[in-house]
Amino acid sequence: MMTVISETQLILASTSRYRHELLSRLGLPFQAIPPEVDESSLPGEAPQALAVRLARAKAEVVALLHPQAVVIGSDQVAELDGQAIGKPGGHEAALGQLRRMSGRTVRFHTALTVLRAATAFAADDLATVEVTFRSLGDDEIQAYLHAEQPYDCAGSAKCEGLGIVLLERIGSDDPTALIGLPLIRVARWLRAAGLDPLRA
Repeated sequence: MMTVISETQLILASTSRYRHELLSRLGLPFQAIPPEVDESSLPGEAPQALAVRLARAKAEVVALLHPQAVVIGSDQVAELDGQAIGKPGGHEAALGQLRRMSGRTVRFHTALTVLRAATAFAADDLATVEVTFRSLGDDEIQAYLHAEQPYDCAGSAKCEGLGIVLLERIGSDDPTALIGLPLIRVARWLRAAGLDPLRA
């Protein structure tokens, strides 16, 4: 059964608790709806292109069901040596990711789509954050993984938590992008779509 929503309803097309917490910072009431989207990459698809395609797909699926709503879709893909780095899902995979990223710079591509089908409003954006990891010993990596268990995070490091001690540098014009939702860009496109957090 489809939920009935008001004309100014804001919907986050995501089940991510990180994106939910970030969007809550803007003080706008919103509903989170899981988008039914296959997140597999296409053959030869670049990490950046994958993030952009999935953000748009997530927003479109939900906007189709709720055309009056302003819908936010987002996706993040980490990239090292031109290859996508996903969520590890478990300890051994996370260990392998952090060993590989030790002493290296990883690019985190966070794509954003804001749609309002009823007014044909559509905006796509991308925030790329460059993260340089320290040279890490296995003892440090193991201690971190046991403490934080970041198995649901692309790249296995939560910069908003203990993962910050693994890093040397973060380069970004939208720092919340690394956590999963670029709020500077979100606020910009929400205003354009008719939802201003300061005038709600």
